Amino acid sequence: MLEASQKKNRYASAPRNADWTIDQNWSSYSPEEHDRWNRLFARQENLLPGRACDAFLAAKDRLQLSRAEIPDFAELSDRLAAFTGWRIAPVAGLIPDDVFFDHLASRRFPAGAFIRPECELDYLSEPDVFHDIFGHVPLLADPVYARFLEAYGKGGQRALELGRLHNLARLYWYTVEFGLIATRDGLRIFGAGIMSSPGEAIFSLEDSSPNRVAFDLARIMCTKYIISDYQQTYFVVESFEQLLDECYQDFGALYERLSLLPDIEAHALAPGDRVLTRGDFHYFREKGAAA
Repeated sequence: MLEASQKKNRYASAPRNADWTIDQNWSSYSPEEHDRWNRLFARQENLLPGRACDAFLAAKDRLQLSRAEIPDFAELSDRLAAFTGWRIAPVAGLIPDDVFFDHLASRRFPAGAFIRPECELDYLSEPDVFHDIFGHVPLLADPVYARFLEAYGKGGQRALELGRLHNLARLYWYTVEFGLIATRDGLRIFGAGIMSSPGEAIFSLEDSSPNRVAFDLARIMCTKYIISDYQQTYFVVESFEQLLDECYQDFGALYERLSLLPDIEAHALAPGDRVLTRGDFHYFREKGAAA
């Protein structure tokens, strides 16, 4: 099992610092790995205009993200820090929750340094350099969004202390990873999980299957989510200011209230939902019938 993991992720056995960071060793990327980045980048670059939010597209250009090669984290960090003070912390893969929260609270984004193998070009179960850098990093150049993610990190230790990590993880999932935002031109993507996925970039906005529901903090924190497929429900924020305002607080009292409430299934609508689109779930029914 370890041998297979190392073939997939050559950083799996890299020496780790106390904060779980590693040396990206940028010069060690092969031409094949840079080419894989180039093809992933080009595919999303063609799909995202008119689908990604303007803040993401503008920040990607300001940060000078290039399709030509995997970015050098140190150089990209210098450009990012000039906008919001954030930097990129290279890691081998997933890291412990408390370490992850500490990085975010200190304006460091832990980014996987490995790039997915060719056989997993379309779907990868753990975040790689393309998902983390292309999907997540551009919005860290947006001052309001950057403050939200810093606040999220600071709230992480509190959630761990109170045993409510599952509630906070749902907020991350339905915003940072799979969030949509309302604009004058219609719904747009801001979540990194959608931003780095060609299929979900189209599905989340244009398919009739999923529910699309207005952002509600407590509702999201009660809602289960799907890891291995497209989402059955997407939540829509009005602005990054709304996201920051509603999340820049001590969640202690909210966690107490949530402890008395039942979980909500990923596909379900709940009383009080402001439903923007009621899903017909045809994708999920057809996939289930074909299984």
